Amino acid sequence: MIVLDREHEEAIRRHGEAEYPQECCGLLLGRTEADNRKTVSEVYPVSNAREDEARHNRSLILPGEYVRGERHARSRGLEVVGNYHSHPDHPAEPSQFDLEHAWPTWSYVIVSVSKGQARDLRSWEMRADRSQFDEEEILKGS
Repeated sequence: MIVLDREHEEAIRRHGEAEYPQECCGLLLGRTEADNRKTVSEVYPVSNAREDEARHNRSLILPGEYVRGERHARSRGLEVVGNYHSHPDHPAEPSQFDLEHAWPTWSYVIVSVSKGQARDLRSWEMRADRSQFDEEEILKGS
């Protein structure tokens, strides 16, 4: 389960629309509670470093950008609890590529952007055995 404030959801949607028809990406900063619920305190946009023709349906966060995001989180007493990205003109469902590049403990928020307009926004968690994603409940924060 993930707690996502309306302002964070809107920031993800705006980022997806701004980067359309390319994928956007960013980090979810917050805390993981004892019950494994993740509470997002900040959305941290990063650049999609893909420079090839697959940029419209693939994203890449460079190690340096990830480290900057992690340092930013730590400076605020937070941790990286997940990742978000857009799926231009595709459903907000993880792809095989997403599965192959995901980490089991993170939440993966995907926003579908259709013809430049953000639509469905869903969150996913990878199973511990890395076999597939399960949809994760999004609780609305303030």
